[in-house]
Amino acid sequence: MKILLLGKNGQLGWELQRSLSPLGEVIGLDRHNGGDLANAETLLTTVRAHAPDVIVNAAAYTAVDKAESDADMARRINAEAPGLLAREAAALGALLLHYSTDYVFDGSGEQPRDEQAPTAPLSVYGRTKLEGEDAIRASGCRHLILRTSWVYAARGGNFAKTMLRLAAEREQLKVIADQIGAPTGADLLADISAHLIPAARPELSGTYHVAAAGATSWHAYASHVIEFARKRGAAIKVAPEQVLAIPTSEYPTPARRPLNSRLACGKLAANFGLVLPRWEQGVERMLEEIL
Repeated sequence: MKILLLGKNGQLGWELQRSLSPLGEVIGLDRHNGGDLANAETLLTTVRAHAPDVIVNAAAYTAVDKAESDADMARRINAEAPGLLAREAAALGALLLHYSTDYVFDGSGEQPRDEQAPTAPLSVYGRTKLEGEDAIRASGCRHLILRTSWVYAARGGNFAKTMLRLAAEREQLKVIADQIGAPTGADLLADISAHLIPAARPELSGTYHVAAAGATSWHAYASHVIEFARKRGAAIKVAPEQVLAIPTSEYPTPARRPLNSRLACGKLAANFGLVLPRWEQGVERMLEEIL
């Protein structure tokens, strides 16, 4: 099996290089060596030159706030490039594995959304990711679109690392408490991807929600991270009661975020028999690596 992996050096791409290697030949590319999603001509040439059995697209425009003023580039990378990859996958008879986001929803209500729930993105990022999904589905290629939420990894920057740095510097932190979701590890996504590819029969093609079990707020997530680090002797300056909960309205950003990012993952379990661990398990494993 020949697997073309785009976005190899991102948080998810880095983990995918590890998890996909037992499946066959993994050709990992980034924007510097033929995997630039912003350059359609180069991308087309790359796919045709390698003629892979599987295309894994772990690259995306993920600067959510910047996308509000850079919509053309966000659309080129998040919508047009996946459409191109899908059409080439259809021509090759290849499987396309693509990652999407809870930001395709408006975040209303309190119930987890399943794959059939109506989409209504609030931001340029969310709209362009949804356009990418639609282009893949329209291509007719065999595909798996994995929607996930609040992705983190031990490699690179993440919310937990930011909270630990601030907790060591400040006596008070203010963290948003009315956005609810499930922190999901890039390593978990990568391992699930490695399970799905060999099992992806044509009739299982489609969109799947993949997020760690359970749900939390950014405030509760930060508190969990800080207390875990404190118990392991990390230098923490902020007292537990000084990690203050604030509403989203007190932290305005150029792009609107969904308040409810809960994803129902029953379809993944039903079709592939996979059990998703609780979010705390992955976060604590990551913290053990970085502390």
